Amino acid sequence: MTKLAIVSDIHGNRDALEEVLKDIDALSVAQIFSLGDNIGYGPEPEAVIQMLQDRNIPSVLGNHELAVTDASELDWFNPVARESLLKTIDMLSAASIERIHQFPYCRVEDDYRFVHGFPPDSPVIYQFQVSDDDLVKTFSELQERIFFTGHTHYPEIVEYDADAIQKYKLGRKTLTLKTGARYIINVGSVGQPRDGDNNAKYVLFDTAAQTVELRYVPYDIESTVQKILDAGLPEAHALRLR
Repeated sequence: MTKLAIVSDIHGNRDALEEVLKDIDALSVAQIFSLGDNIGYGPEPEAVIQMLQDRNIPSVLGNHELAVTDASELDWFNPVARESLLKTIDMLSAASIERIHQFPYCRVEDDYRFVHGFPPDSPVIYQFQVSDDDLVKTFSELQERIFFTGHTHYPEIVEYDADAIQKYKLGRKTLTLKTGARYIINVGSVGQPRDGDNNAKYVLFDTAAQTVELRYVPYDIESTVQKILDAGLPEAHALRLR
């Protein structure tokens, strides 16, 4: 492997995913991984699941997919998100629901672990809920050097070096990882950014150069906004994109 593209939290936003895939295709990427929450909030969950399948993009289980596989998990969501998920499930084909049931809680490839929420395999724990002591414990108990996560929709890096934890926002500057340090890299969101910048985002990781780049990809936001409204999904999910 040389370059990996890691996407997360597409949330049924086909327009954003299409532009992200165009960007990835121009970069000689060896493999694309999805960190889950491919569905929910957005108007085209079926198309997104199909695109992942057509492109052979493996995905782990997000909390929105978890609610598809286990209806009791719907109680975990606030009323608006729950309404959106129920509509989303109705939009999915039986084949896509079956595919979602096959998503693992995590994936490990080489020295990298891919998980939606927090390592080792939680789709529901948010990174901001974890204390520094528990971060150190996680690094101590797991073997992989780099953990790629999503869930918060906020691009961020946690660096563990010489038993010390540092956290910083992942922005437009390409970062070179330190030799010997270990990392949790939150890749942000393709379809529902919440970091103050409404471009679709994903991470490009060069395994040879050990560099991490957060890619900002514009797409037709107003098209997606209208599709959300036309689908009868909660208006809040549309307005949040702008």
